[in-house]
Amino acid sequence: MVLDPGHGGRDPGATGRNGTEEKRIVLAVAQELRRRLEAAGRCRVAMTRTQDRFIPLAGRVAFARQRDAALLLSIHADSAPTREARGASIYTLSETASDPLAAALARRENLADQVGGLRLPSVTPEVQRILLSLMRDETRQGSERIARTTLAAMNGDVPLLVNPHRRAGFVVLKAPDVPSALVELGFLSHPVDEAALNRPAWRARLADSLADGIHAYLGRRVVT
Repeated sequence: MVLDPGHGGRDPGATGRNGTEEKRIVLAVAQELRRRLEAAGRCRVAMTRTQDRFIPLAGRVAFARQRDAALLLSIHADSAPTREARGASIYTLSETASDPLAAALARRENLADQVGGLRLPSVTPEVQRILLSLMRDETRQGSERIARTTLAAMNGDVPLLVNPHRRAGFVVLKAPDVPSALVELGFLSHPVDEAALNRPAWRARLADSLADGIHAYLGRRVVT
């Protein structure tokens, strides 16, 4: 599977009132999560970035697809349009946003919109369209499943945003052949979330919950 710490390099992402940079927080959580997943031995884990460097959205998607990843989990800690928003949430792909907050977050994240070509068999265009539709349906079902298992693992362990499973057209979720979800660890625009995300113990707690959700998604499989 692939973990995708958002932003990096010249793109700091959101910045909290006390100067907390999203790119630093999400990398720290992704590294914690990777350690837990690898220690359990249920999956091999790759990361789109392991240091402070910028990667275009298309490059993140291509990274997962080139590795035939069983899952892409993009990790963020954004700012919300309203200061009241706080808590973790999960986003899956929809071209029509489920609500204004999801739409605003997708607009903020979508700096590029390139997915690249699919490796489809040499068949007629009509058959290719059918295969692509079937592939997208299967991928969408996997994305919805990882959202459910992750939220179930987090519920009661960490605060969740109201209606925590939301949908929008995030570019990083658009790989037609890799189940994908985007997790917001919290909102740096909220002082309580910002303070919590700066605590190593809280980041470890988030990583534990995410690992539990991923293991529930994987079931008994051992995957890449």
